[in-house]
Parts: sequence; structure tokens; C-alpha cells
Amino acid sequence: MATVTYRQALRDTLRAEMLRDENVFLMGEEIGLFEGSYKITEGLLKEFGPRRVRDTPIAEEGFVGAAIGAAMLGLRPVVEIMTINFSLLALDQIVNHAAKIYGMFGGQASVPMVIRTPGGGGQQLGATHSQNVELFYSFIPGLKVLAPSTPAEASAMLKAAIRDDDPVLFLENLALYNTKGELPAAVEDVEPAEIGRAAVTRPGTDITIIGYSRMARVASEVAETLAAEGISAEVVDLRSLRPLDRQTVVDSVRRTGCAVVAEDDWLTYGIGAEIAATIQEGAFDWLDAPVRRVAMAEVPLPYAKSLETAALPSAESLLTAVRATLRATGRTTPGTDATSPRPALEPAR
Repeated sequence: MATVTYRQALRDTLRAEMLRDENVFLMGEEIGLFEGSYKITEGLLKEFGPRRVRDTPIAEEGFVGAAIGAAMLGLRPVVEIMTINFSLLALDQIVNHAAKIYGMFGGQASVPMVIRTPGGGGQQLGATHSQNVELFYSFIPGLKVLAPSTPAEASAMLKAAIRDDDPVLFLENLALYNTKGELPAAVEDVEPAEIGRAAVTRPGTDITIIGYSRMARVASEVAETLAAEGISAEVVDLRSLRPLDRQTVVDSVRRTGCAVVAEDDWLTYGIGAEIAATIQEGAFDWLDAPVRRVAMAEVPLPYAKSLETAALPSAESLLTAVRATLRATGRTTPGTDATSPRPALEPAR
């Protein structure tokens, strides 16, 4: 095993997939000569040439549309959009074409393409460059939306996305690029992930913390802090926002009896709301307290660092929500088994 950054895991996986399949090629603004704004494509133009690493004009609608056409004819384009905010310029191509072609053509044509795009705040890039608008795309049938949180997951899920026959939006939070994790020394040995499957990254008994992308990592940090206090938190990393693995979430909450959902997005109408509704439908009789949600402030993200930091969800805000939820259960003893009798809320069987 080797310790690599999230950024390096993406770059090495792209290279491995391009070596494996000559139909895989890259498109995007400044990904060739400049090697990408985030250096994910570093060295790939030199190795594979301009036919397979294609710099595009600053015209998202145009080059996403070109990638859709290429995918329909049998190629496997991987498009880099410099930030998810710019994907809105290609919204018609993504939502009305990429997501619809397979169904509208009765399965006679598919769109095996990947759109890689980073998002998220914390980098002082201003309100129009710091959003998480994955909810727009997770809402659309016909698209798959992935949000890995670690280098290992980024590699396994990018492989799965490239090999999938449906259009995939691949989300990369900017704050994750320099985070590190273990990966097989030969990236070719990484097994593609199963799209649509969440992961219990840390088992626990007292409370379930659910997150994705950056907030899945924050959830793991919070679980470590709670463990030092004798509280056993189970962490569920959604990984896939569409399709959404509801069963893993419900099974976890049935084990622990309470839940907090964390997301790097606005609270209203967010993915956290969908998860909370899923828990209500599938685990209501097991809940000892209301599901709490942690999200960013509902404002255009400020540029000033102090205000930006205050607006974003943090380990501290997540810890506060977890502790409040545990207090509301009435189970104040750390390590209490959530499956023990609870007369006030035990469902009638």
C-alpha cells in the first residue's frame, strides 16, 4: 500500500483507465498544456497526446455537448468542468440530453461519459465559485451522481464511473484534494466500486452520523472525538447520491436509534432532507430522538475568511448536533446499546 493524496489518486486512476481502454479520452478547459487548474491531469498530455487529452474553449455547453455526441458513438469521454458552478452553463446538455438519451432512444443509444467537477467552500473563491449544487443533478433520473470522500474511494469510484454505460457526475470537494489515504501501490489493482452502495466506515452503537464527500471525513473526525468520551458513533458515507442507498442508512439507524445528517450544502430542500425523510419512512419506530441536520448557512458564501468559515458546517457544529441528539434520547450513559428496551418508544410488534 502507498499513501497518496486525493489529487494523486484521481490522476493515477485516469492514467490507468486511459491505458486500459483506448476509447477513454479527456476534455476540459486548460487540462492539457496547463495540466489542469488542480493538476489532476498533470503529465497526461505529454504521455497520451492531444487526440486523447483535449483542451477546450471556455464554452461548457459546447464541449459537454460534444462529449455527449462522442459517447453516443462509442467513446468514453471524461470531461473536467473547472468548478461545479460552471456546470450550470451546460445544464441543458446535462439534464435534457445526457440524462434523457437512453430512455428517449428506447435503449438504442447510451451516453457513457463522466463529468468530473469540484465544488465546495473554504477556499475564499467567492459566492459564485463556492457552491455545492449537486442536489440539482441528484434530482434527475438518468444521471448517476458520485461523491467519494477518500483517495481509495475516489479511485474505485472513478473507475466504476468511467466503465459505466450511463452519464455520471463525479463530485470532488476542493478541500479534499490534499487529503491523504492509502491506495494499492499499483492503482491497476484497485477494484471498481459498486455504484449505488453506501459504506459504514465506522461501526457504532450509540448514534448514526451520515455524510458524504467532505462531511463524511468530518463525521469520521467527530466519531474519533466522541470515542474518547466513551460514545460509540456509527459513520455512514453515502458515496453515491443517485442512486441512493437508502437501506444501509435505515439499517444503521435501526441499530443505533438516532441520527444526525451532515452536508456541505444549504439546509432547505437539501440532500440531508431526503436522508431525514428516508429515516422517517424506514426507521421511525426505532428513533429515540428527532433526526438532526447540519448544513451551511443559507447565504451566498462570503469572501471574508472569518465569515466564510462561520457559514460552513464544521466538526464543532456537528459535535453540537450529536450531543444534543444524544441528550434528547434520554440515554445519557455512553455506550448504551440502542437495541435495549425503551418503553416510551419501543414499537408495537
